[in-house]
Amino acid sequence: MKSETTIIIAEDNEGHVLLVKKNLRRAGIKNEILHFSNGQDLLDFLFQQGENQNGKQYLLLLDIRMPKVDGIEVLRQIKQDKRFQKMPVIMLTTTDNPQEIDRCYELGCNVYITKPVDYEKFMEAINRLGLFIMVIEVPKLPEMKPSGEGKNGK
Repeated sequence: MKSETTIIIAEDNEGHVLLVKKNLRRAGIKNEILHFSNGQDLLDFLFQQGENQNGKQYLLLLDIRMPKVDGIEVLRQIKQDKRFQKMPVIMLTTTDNPQEIDRCYELGCNVYITKPVDYEKFMEAINRLGLFIMVIEVPKLPEMKPSGEGKNGK
C-alpha cells in the first residue's frame, strides 16, 4: 500500500483502537491513521469535505456496532455514493452473525474480519491484517465537480 493512503478506523472501543494502531505499526504500516468513534462523525468527515477529497486514497476499517450511525448504515451510504464506491472497506467487528456477514458483502464490503475475543488472538489477527494491508493497492477517489452540480457526485 502506498504511503499516501490514509487508514480510517471507525471504532467506538478505545482499547480496540489502540490495539489496532499498535499492531498495524508492528506490521510495518507507517501510513496516517485517522480515528472516528462513531459513524456520524465519519460520514460528516467524508461527505462534508466534498471536492477536497479528489484524488485522496482511503482504506476504511469499519466496526458494525457504533453509536449514532452503525457500521452497516455507514457502509451503505459510502457504497451508494460514486465518490466512495471504490474505497476499500474492511469490516472489523466482533459480530460473527452469518446474516450480518452476508449483508455487509451485499452492501459492498471488501473483507469481513471477526475480531477474536482472546487478547493474544486479537493481536495476531491485527498483525496479519497489517501484513495484508501492506500489499494491497488502493484506488484514488475520483475527481468530482464542485458541490452544487448534483447530489452524491451524480
